[in-house]
Amino acid sequence: MAVLTIKPHPKATRKAKVVGRGTGNGRGKTCGRGHKGQKARAGAVIRPGYEGGQMPLYRRLPKRGFKNPHKVVYNLVTTAMLNRFKDGEVVDYANLEAKGLIRHKNCPIKVLVNGDLTVKNLKLKVNAVSEGAKTVLEKAGCAVELV
Repeated sequence: MAVLTIKPHPKATRKAKVVGRGTGNGRGKTCGRGHKGQKARAGAVIRPGYEGGQMPLYRRLPKRGFKNPHKVVYNLVTTAMLNRFKDGEVVDYANLEAKGLIRHKNCPIKVLVNGDLTVKNLKLKVNAVSEGAKTVLEKAGCAVELV
């Protein structure tokens, strides 16, 4: 029969404080809770941010702006990033994800101009292309298919 030998470090655990054993104890009478008040009562749980009925800070501060629920977040791919592909390769969501170029899951892909494009004849299957990127890609002989 195996004997349980796993024990916590000697200083890792402490004994619970004994309270309410007379005034000479140091933790007698009010048992370290002070006199009266909300926190002295049994079962007192005060939620975070509660300020005793005063208008709380998070309600006193003004609201600003809004979150646009229809905002489209694009995965941005630059022409310099496309140099990681070989000539004539297909550039789509799966291949971009395999190369670690996708930041946002299940978001559309947009190609932008930044840096030189050295590879030729790429077949891009993306959601959007900037005007500048379109001209750079056409010069390199790349086919762009908007998905």
